[in-house]
Amino acid sequence: EVRLVESGGGFVQAGGSLRLSCATSGFTFHDNAIAWFRRAPGKEREGVACLSSGIGGPRYADSVRGRFFISSDPAKNAVYLQMDNLKPEDTAVYYCAVSDRCWTYDFWGQGTQVTVSS
Repeated sequence: EVRLVESGGGFVQAGGSLRLSCATSGFTFHDNAIAWFRRAPGKEREGVACLSSGIGGPRYADSVRGRFFISSDPAKNAVYLQMDNLKPEDTAVYYCAVSDRCWTYDFWGQGTQVTVSS
């Protein structure tokens, strides 16, 4: 059974940082793409970052490139999203997800709320 559990969200002022964590089980990192996406009220789901051994390196949405950094620790079955220089428009529920390729999402967790004040 695939499971993903996000944590680390919270309330932060603009310009601040947060580090999200995702505890996973039920799949191997090497054979899958691991990603973060977000959903803000009234907006469509937005892919934020993706990590896959098949693409040679992390991929980021234009809106977060240079500010967000995805990483993983396969030994701990964990995925992380370091978010720096946060902006109010980053306010959303953030989800980690797994699929066979980037920017698609087969399984995801319950999400963690990130709120950035101006």
